[in-house]
Amino acid sequence: MGLAEKILQGDIRAAARLMRDVDDGFTSSIDELKQLYPHTGRAYLIGITGPPGAGKSTLVDQITAAYRKLGKRVGIVAVDPTSPFTGGAILGDRIRMNRHADDEGVFIRSLATRGCLGGISRSTGDVVNVMDAMGMDVIIIETVGVGQDEVDIVRMAHTTTVVMVPGLGDDIQAIKAGILEIADVFVVNKADRDGADRTVRELSMMLEMGERAPGEWVPKVLRTEASRGVGIDELVAEYEAHRAYLHTSGDIHRFNSEKNSTILMEMLRDRLFRDIYGRIASNGTLAEILSGMSARETDPYSAVDAIVARYLTGADARVAG
Repeated sequence: MGLAEKILQGDIRAAARLMRDVDDGFTSSIDELKQLYPHTGRAYLIGITGPPGAGKSTLVDQITAAYRKLGKRVGIVAVDPTSPFTGGAILGDRIRMNRHADDEGVFIRSLATRGCLGGISRSTGDVVNVMDAMGMDVIIIETVGVGQDEVDIVRMAHTTTVVMVPGLGDDIQAIKAGILEIADVFVVNKADRDGADRTVRELSMMLEMGERAPGEWVPKVLRTEASRGVGIDELVAEYEAHRAYLHTSGDIHRFNSEKNSTILMEMLRDRLFRDIYGRIASNGTLAEILSGMSARETDPYSAVDAIVARYLTGADARVAG
């Protein structure tokens, strides 16, 4: 029996093993993912992003506890930054969520970015699919928290949460160019700190200045104190309100279409690059091109044109439906 079959029968160890294989890039995991795909698409995906020190992990811990009280099974994908020197990651989120370690209704998987920009790792989507196929009702994806360029989560999560805290200086200016536009819910965490009112006020003012179509979802700014569990019930209620909005407005169809398009394009790009680069590297073409570029006898533009013409032109392969 393969890993996919075991996972569909509730084997947690098989799920953990497949997630490891996926994250390590083993090609054997692809066949297992193919079998699981028809059993995905049922989980509600929540993205948590924001700057370092905002208390994202503690907030995830509290949200998980709240959903467990509602009888929901919760999967957590916690992405940590990778060291540029050793390639390792601290993966400290499991420490903060240790109280859920013995809960069979909670599955936590930590991932390292492995140099991938955008706040999530390349394997995040596949790991989410495994959790989805496991029967998790809610999957929380906590991103690295690198700053305003961390917007990949909006293409993956149904509801994206931007977490801010008072006292980070010109915090609104720091995020408005990127993250501000992607949030479905804003959370000012550590709201007992000085400056919380100002942070809430500035976020609210920037939201009011934005133009929205009639009936479009308007993000709220909520206050929480994750360390004490304050404001968590209100946050979960807002999640459920946004989830209902996606279905009643029909935006869920647009979201799914855009998400599927992104997944396909990224996989196609990676596959084409890997296959073509592998060929030109093994048959000597790459070395020849690089040598010609160094001598200025070959330009990279013509080289790319030649590679595309040789390996892609006329290669019209139909995809069976």
